[in-house]
Amino acid sequence: MREYRLIRSKRKTVALQILPSGELVVRAPHRVSRACIERVIAEREGWIARHLESLPPPRTVPSEEQLARWRKDAAAYLPLRVAHYATVMGVAPCAVKINAAEKRFGSCSSKGNLNFSCRLMAYPPEAIDYVVVHELAHLIHMNHSKAFYEVVAAVLPDYKARAALLKR
Repeated sequence: MREYRLIRSKRKTVALQILPSGELVVRAPHRVSRACIERVIAEREGWIARHLESLPPPRTVPSEEQLARWRKDAAAYLPLRVAHYATVMGVAPCAVKINAAEKRFGSCSSKGNLNFSCRLMAYPPEAIDYVVVHELAHLIHMNHSKAFYEVVAAVLPDYKARAALLKR
């Protein structure tokens, strides 16, 4: 029998939930027996298996050594890519900074400062170039309008495929 966490309440039906961690949660009325709950789980085994398969793989946390290596590589590589594409696009950022942000690969401030996460170094050069061009395009359009993406597409016609590389 599959392991699960049982939550009893004043509900009228048995409900199954798969958490992002892969844990199975069963919500059931107070009066329903364990045998009935386990029968429902057995009947829904196909549903449970499909949902567990569709969960994204757990994120690995890079070591401090890995982050330090990425930071060093990013400090050497990203300013060169920014300089190249800034020339192509006819823009001039005020500063290029490297951080270890987990939630975003890059950002552009209203003052024209570009910030890039060193975690970008875990991705292929095509994906890195997309982030660089994306942030430089914000120097022209500080939004994600159609005009913004036209600027990106003018430099990288395959930008959608490149952006998809970041979703792995």
